[in-house]
Amino acid sequence: MSVDQATVRRIATLARIAVSEDEVPHLQGELNAILAFVAELDEVDVSGVEPMTSVTPMALPLRADVVTAGGIAEAVLRNAPMSEDGYFVVPKVIE
Repeated sequence: MSVDQATVRRIATLARIAVSEDEVPHLQGELNAILAFVAELDEVDVSGVEPMTSVTPMALPLRADVVTAGGIAEAVLRNAPMSEDGYFVVPKVIE
């Protein structure tokens, strides 16, 4: 796959990047080099390689999904500068 100058301009527009006409040929070469590298990766034989989510095998520690704290709304609201009806009161930020 090769990127032409019209595609470079379209990518710049979609990315909302200001690109001058002098920069288009350089960016075209850069994008084509990136795509050539990705095409090289397609040639790598990955048969027998297990899919992985990390470069090091790991398992996240799990715990039981139980409520360990709660029912302390009054204690939490004591930290609030202002509260009303069991809720934090904050100043209005949008007029």
